[in-house]
Amino acid sequence: MRHLLLSLILWCCALTVSAQTVNQVRQRVNTVAAQMKTMECDFVQTKTVRMLNSKLISRGKMYYQQTGKLRWQYLSPYQYTFVLNGNQVKLKSQGRNDVINVEQNKMFKEITRIMMNSVLGKCVDSSRDFKVALSGSGNNWKALMTPQSKTMKQMFQSISVVFNYQRGTVSAVQLVEKNGDKTVIVLKNVKSNQPLHADLFSIR
Repeated sequence: MRHLLLSLILWCCALTVSAQTVNQVRQRVNTVAAQMKTMECDFVQTKTVRMLNSKLISRGKMYYQQTGKLRWQYLSPYQYTFVLNGNQVKLKSQGRNDVINVEQNKMFKEITRIMMNSVLGKCVDSSRDFKVALSGSGNNWKALMTPQSKTMKQMFQSISVVFNYQRGTVSAVQLVEKNGDKTVIVLKNVKSNQPLHADLFSIR
């Protein structure tokens, strides 16, 4: 479960801003998310393991399509694919395919919901999962998400989502786990509202 959420799912210097500006940022991000029919991008994930004092770097592709479709695919140094389509999830690794019905697994249902909200930037509003504090200026903004639910508290100290105000889209995310390990995911070459092949989200 943790591996899936780290996939993502996932984004600066903290500055004090007026409530009016914060509300404008929230509105901007939510408006762009509502208008985004599709999105595709490359990502680079860097995980720092505290006890080993080492960094693990992996690369891949991400695809999103309204409504409820997401493909997160690691291409190097290993191959692993997560596909969400409606209430079904497919996990593909080393030639093995596993299909899970999200509605029959409460934990998976919560994780997939958080993943989708993080990709679109909908996490800028506080929820039962996280308390969110927005900070920044100009085009550079950060949402610091502090876990509130029991499940999230067991996994993370915090999640920081960085996004560009002008584009209204997520550009990076940092996850700090309970044990101090950190994962940073940077989105690159983002393309939105372009046709995507249906096979990308196939569960078969």
